[in-house]
Amino acid sequence: MSPAAPSSTSPLLDWRVRFGALALIWGFSFLFIKVGTEGFAPFQVTFGRLLFGTAVLAAAIAVKRDRLPRGARVWGHLAVAALLLNALPFSLFAYAELTIPSTLAGICNATTPLWGMALSLVALSEDRPTRVRAAGLGIGFVGVLTVLGAWQGFSGLDVTGTALALLASFSYAVGWIYVRRTLSGTGVSNLSLAGSQVGLATLQLAVVTPLFTTVPESLELLPLLSVVALGALGTGYAMLLQYGVVAEVGPTTASMVTYFIPVIATAAGVALLDEHLTWNTPVGALVVLAGAALTQTRASRRAAPPTTVPQPAAVPAETPPRAASRA
Repeated sequence: MSPAAPSSTSPLLDWRVRFGALALIWGFSFLFIKVGTEGFAPFQVTFGRLLFGTAVLAAAIAVKRDRLPRGARVWGHLAVAALLLNALPFSLFAYAELTIPSTLAGICNATTPLWGMALSLVALSEDRPTRVRAAGLGIGFVGVLTVLGAWQGFSGLDVTGTALALLASFSYAVGWIYVRRTLSGTGVSNLSLAGSQVGLATLQLAVVTPLFTTVPESLELLPLLSVVALGALGTGYAMLLQYGVVAEVGPTTASMVTYFIPVIATAAGVALLDEHLTWNTPVGALVVLAGAALTQTRASRRAAPPTTVPQPAAVPAETPPRAASRA
């Protein structure tokens, strides 16, 4: 993503405060998903998340009087981006957390730059790896095997849930490569592109959810609040925070939020959900993050790529090359 034009007024909060808030929101997203699935089906959690996220972004677009993208081609690319960066990975993480702890989901999310690096070998010629980046890729996947306890034969691990979480992170990487190749240089603001993308993902889930779920017999307050927070904060407000941080300090510094997300997700899961943590989980997570950092070393010495749609991260970080992601 490219920095926006400087604002004529100074932000009310220092960028470090907003950076910290962004890391907290995206880190807690995995906890919100876990709690949300206690009262709703995974598709319902995802639909609610996207619906509330769209509401926040639509309000921001209206306040800024931003214009929506134009042209069937742009909207077609946005629909694919919505599937790869929102509808699919959000749903996969929700299904994954039915059987795996939120701590493991948060760590799986941190593998996105590793997938992005692997895919860049064939998809993005400008990202041909250096020796350092190739080493980072190998180190990162060693970290994944450490987290999963490969030497124990993955005993006690839900293979399906873990595979779904890793597939969600892979989807983020594919989505970011797709966005960089198809939506750069559209002349439309990041906010408008992102709001349109999340809105399209909401429509996609609006079609899918009724086909695979039934209306809950009762609404439990805590899962409902978790879904609202996941959407309004994790998918809507966090994206607005990201815009401000990128505009002020640039995409390279802003992308560092990715390395705090699994730490916060792990701390939240252990402290608030009483999830069990064995030694290999934090050790493997550190190795994953070290490998991910090495795969991004070249990016810090290059100019930022043309405008792309920002996506938290996962996630969140979801972390695609040169951009932060979230769950």
